Amino acid sequence: MTTESVTIKAGSTIRVAPGVLAGIGAFAAVGIYVLVSSVSLGLWTSLGPGAGLFPFAMGALLVAMSAIWLLQELRRPSARGKGVDKGVVISVVASLVILASVMDLLGFQLSMFAFLLYHLKIRGRRAWVPSLIIALAGSVGAFYAFNYGLNVALPVSAFAPLNLIGL
Repeated sequence: MTTESVTIKAGSTIRVAPGVLAGIGAFAAVGIYVLVSSVSLGLWTSLGPGAGLFPFAMGALLVAMSAIWLLQELRRPSARGKGVDKGVVISVVASLVILASVMDLLGFQLSMFAFLLYHLKIRGRRAWVPSLIIALAGSVGAFYAFNYGLNVALPVSAFAPLNLIGL
């Protein structure tokens, strides 16, 4: 058992890595942008929640989480990482670009299903059954939750045969 104090000694400086601070600042900036942009969409209408309520809540959550992250880093800075795997970053960014470019053509459900399946099965090396279940729930479930639960229209397929079967 030690009697050494675990409190920070006077005169010691807490050093948060500049990359971590940049990440916190970027998340906070995106959150503030979403907050400001969502107000113009209308937070509440005479019929109920407006189009901007959900983005406003997500922006507020992002700003709050950034503040919590900053406090955690100030209390106990995270250890330096070994570096970024550029292959992972490139594949994630490329898959997001492809997702955004094909969503209007294939619709939300098909494009999100392919996106989630790619990341779960190929990138994450998960088993087929859990990957298919999560990809299906994440694509079809999110589509129905937004379309019918929140009354927010997500894109459907531009192809008539796919559109006719509800995709």
